[in-house]
Amino acid sequence: MVYETGNRTVDDALERVFAGEQLDRTDGLALIAQPVEPLAEAGAAVRDHFGDGTVDACSIVNAKAGNCAEDCGFCAQSVHFDTGIETYDFIGPKAVLEAAKRAEHDGAQRFGIVVAERGVSKEKRPEEWAEVLEAIRLVREECDLEIDASLGILTEEEAAILADEGIQHYNHNIETSPNYFPEVVGTHEFEDRVATLEVAREAGMDLCAGVILGMGETPTDRVDAAIALQEIGISSLPVNVLNPIAGTELGGETPEITTEEIVKTVAVYRLLHPEARVRLTGGREANLAPDEQHLPLEAGADGILTGDYLSTEGQSPGEDIEIVERAGLEPNRSVNDFDPEAVKARGRDDPVEPAVGTVESNASVESSDD
Repeated sequence: MVYETGNRTVDDALERVFAGEQLDRTDGLALIAQPVEPLAEAGAAVRDHFGDGTVDACSIVNAKAGNCAEDCGFCAQSVHFDTGIETYDFIGPKAVLEAAKRAEHDGAQRFGIVVAERGVSKEKRPEEWAEVLEAIRLVREECDLEIDASLGILTEEEAAILADEGIQHYNHNIETSPNYFPEVVGTHEFEDRVATLEVAREAGMDLCAGVILGMGETPTDRVDAAIALQEIGISSLPVNVLNPIAGTELGGETPEITTEEIVKTVAVYRLLHPEARVRLTGGREANLAPDEQHLPLEAGADGILTGDYLSTEGQSPGEDIEIVERAGLEPNRSVNDFDPEAVKARGRDDPVEPAVGTVESNASVESSDD
């Protein structure tokens, strides 16, 4: 035994992970029933064994907001809900580049171009498709960032083009377990999301796919989602926690998720996905107190989404770095070799203007219809 927590179930699983064995659903269900302390210890041990001791930061731009035809019950950008958010068409290549430069300035290693729609279509909206490709080229040429994309459903041709243009990761979250998915989304099926991920993988892109916790799912659903992601084959697993938005289907009273549940789930995900980046993303500020946000990192997470989210504001990149350091880790600087102390010193008083597509700037964006 390389590491012992004193919990027989956790230690047995830990030994098998270190031996190169992939844990299965039975293991996951047994683990998520264990106390949080040994799980957190085991998650950290696995992260330390397979990882590099750093926390990788990504940032996103909401490049096309609102009027999405899908009815995802958590999403403020769905046309099915009246949430009062600003809506706008694709912001254009130069505005995407501006947001990427801001992300680089803030210490991100990865930058994701996100649109709110069923899919950016080369056939149906060729002008928008061309603008997306031009935005990718500008970011690749002018920034020290790896480029990711979340553009909805893809055809094989579209996926091949994106891979050729330099997209490293394609993001398409599965949101929850196959069994619970119909409780959250009615306009498409779980298998549709899996199919897009498979198309992206076949084109040569790495996969970023994860979940939203706290939507009323059970611990079994959380394990089943992780097992589904094993079968898909991912390298980045974003863990969102529901931040209920007024007007959405899940914007009212939803079952509360505790800090212990979040930490346990992160630890189990680390054991089930020992070599992936398990990334803390949307909703962590709304569900974890400032003095708790380091706990999932101490339980095995090694990635973070920094800056603003799609329709809600995040905390400052400097605060995120402080959380990383409080967990005894350091920011990843392998792609963008930034100065963490300079980012912390800027804080929320940063004189740089907010980029278009960020929550800070959306109040000044005129709304438009698709």
